[in-house]
Amino acid sequence: MNNTISEVSEIQVSYKPNKNIHLKITTSFDAVQIIRKFWNEETIEMQEEVKVILLNNSNCVLGIYNLSKGGITSSLVDIRLVLSVALKCLAPGIILVHNHPSGNLKPSSADLNIVKKLNESCKLMDIALVDSIIITKENYMSFADDGLL
Repeated sequence: MNNTISEVSEIQVSYKPNKNIHLKITTSFDAVQIIRKFWNEETIEMQEEVKVILLNNSNCVLGIYNLSKGGITSSLVDIRLVLSVALKCLAPGIILVHNHPSGNLKPSSADLNIVKKLNESCKLMDIALVDSIIITKENYMSFADDGLL
């Protein structure tokens, strides 16, 4: 091989937290109130989206990550991306949030499977999956509140 060291990609990781805001999440209702400020209510009944709330040790919000936008009935949850963002932010806890454009709050089998897989993956990285929440225009459903985590 004729590759030289200068041809190797350089990788940089950076994160600049906003230390002026201390929004603390103690209930699923708190999480929903915060995430709704980052959701376009005009499209909540049209297109499924997935967002991640990143938390510090005190359950204060470090930031919101827009993970994916999908179609009418699904959106991709790439566990590697979720974990990479959490690790980059040094977040010991996360909350996964997605909407159901149909207005149905019942988790699908795909929802249950991805939450189980994400929870197992988070445990391996010593990151707490604090909750997974499904929101609709008027309501929400919490996996933690319903004993599904």
